[in-house]
Amino acid sequence: MGKENSSINYNEKVISIKSLTKSFGDYHVLRGVDLDLYKNENLVVLGRSGTGKSVLIKIISGLLRADAGSVNVLGNEVTTITPRELEDLRRRIGFSFQNSALYDSMTVRKNLEFPLVRNQKNLRRREIDEMVERVLEAVGLKQTINQMPAELSGGQRKRIGIARTLILRPEIMLYDEPTAGLDPITSMEINNLINRVQERFNTSSIIITHDLTCAKATGNRVAMLLDGQFQRQGSFEEVFTSEDERVKQFYDYNFIN
Repeated sequence: MGKENSSINYNEKVISIKSLTKSFGDYHVLRGVDLDLYKNENLVVLGRSGTGKSVLIKIISGLLRADAGSVNVLGNEVTTITPRELEDLRRRIGFSFQNSALYDSMTVRKNLEFPLVRNQKNLRRREIDEMVERVLEAVGLKQTINQMPAELSGGQRKRIGIARTLILRPEIMLYDEPTAGLDPITSMEINNLINRVQERFNTSSIIITHDLTCAKATGNRVAMLLDGQFQRQGSFEEVFTSEDERVKQFYDYNFIN
């Protein structure tokens, strides 16, 4: 069974994508994609490497421009938004990068303070300290506050990267391959953290992955990207109860029960 959550509001779309296309030269990555994300929902986007999963979330966050189609995020049409409006919108979106994207020359504390100081100029020292401690406590790593990224494990760096994203209290979280390169136990910790973030911070999330254990553990709904379009959407079971050979191969190759 896919993960259930009674707090999802299926009457409120926080992202609505219609007929989205994106090509790089002759390579057609997204071929008319339709996708909705609902308030407080964890939506997993599954697909093999190179199918356009990361391209999709870069378009959602305005890092890449779509060729055609509509991308509405929190009531803003990303394809026609002004640079200033896009900047304001990005403050409401948290982006958890695959490599954690921490600054190696800064302590954990300084890494977490950086987005705060840049985006909220009027904060007092006490407020900054409280916000840093709150997100570190949320990811279970208060003891690392004075450590450097090089002293952390891969899983800890991933969790600090998520904490840094959470410090601005985003409404939407975009996770790019959150369990990539992690051992099974650490992957399970990250999956649990994604679920805690959803519950504690009331986020709506898109989780890009090819890890089926992650998909099953975190996804209220799963959407499978095949040949540039979402061919299957629904619960984990609904997506993989399919005679489509592409879906079967993906399941057989990825899933270890």
